[in-house]
Amino acid sequence: MSEVTIKILAERLQLSTATISKALGDSHEISDATKKRVLALAKELNYVPNAYAGSLRRNKSKTIAVVIPEVADSFFSLALNGIEEAVLEKGYHALIYLTHEKIDRERAILKELTNGRVDGAIMSITVETNSFDHIHDFSRKLPIVFFDRVCNELDTAKVTTNDWECGYMATKHLIDAGCKRIVLLGLSNNLNIISERGLGFEKAVTDHGLDPGNCRIIECCESAEQNYRLLNELMQSDNRPDGIIATVEKLTTEIYLVCQQQGINIPNQVKVICFSNQATAVILTPSLTTITQPAFEMGKQAAQILLKSLKNNGLILKEESIVIPSALIARNSTAVAG
Repeated sequence: MSEVTIKILAERLQLSTATISKALGDSHEISDATKKRVLALAKELNYVPNAYAGSLRRNKSKTIAVVIPEVADSFFSLALNGIEEAVLEKGYHALIYLTHEKIDRERAILKELTNGRVDGAIMSITVETNSFDHIHDFSRKLPIVFFDRVCNELDTAKVTTNDWECGYMATKHLIDAGCKRIVLLGLSNNLNIISERGLGFEKAVTDHGLDPGNCRIIECCESAEQNYRLLNELMQSDNRPDGIIATVEKLTTEIYLVCQQQGINIPNQVKVICFSNQATAVILTPSLTTITQPAFEMGKQAAQILLKSLKNNGLILKEESIVIPSALIARNSTAVAG
């Protein structure tokens, strides 16, 4: 059987090849009725587009980059699923680049991506990112959309969640459970998500009359060993916290391990809440109370915004920004003894 081409589709439908091409590309210039006719015949004849030739004609790669810190974190894994669903639906491909939380690698990746390999990028910055010239340079050449960890210095679309409110909500949840000495464990304050959660924490402490000297923000790091040592010292101190908020998922293991090894009962002696999307939260002992972010939806929305901008050059990206709320899921790690 000979290859089905756009010309054959045009002849069968008595339309121009240009109309067929635009209909297959979901152009706004073509009516929905015509698009349905074209797509129905393309499916019937098993038409397969020549992506390489099409990309050459349009000077487009039909590929987008996704630049993220890691994939071990369940948030980013779920976000990638959302991104992939959106890009595949529009006939695009996604290339995944991991920065491993290193700004030098982030710089190198963005520089490499301006060579025509991709049409745009979706990005979440590293914990080290405290200067943004490399991101500005990229955005002058190609569109970029941020999700979760954003660059506020850039006027582009940002898909985020309500981090300030979540910091406040997590703290209030512990206060309502009877905690009076609460610590919030964060990473670098370079990250807007961590600083916003910290501000929400501080406001809840003030609003509910807790002693700020007993409620602290403690900066952790990327090293699990160092975090373990820090938590071990914290839980052996005279002013041991009775409530812990972990702003990143990776701290969960160290918190549970330290408490187990020191014989500290969760939740009777310390209550724990974590920003986490991990499915294992329900099977931990005790099950973990979480602030669960809409990771899949955030990734999907970021991809849809970028694809929309690639289709419409006149789109003002910053006006496409969106905030998708997270949810507090109470489990046994913050339970009140009854």
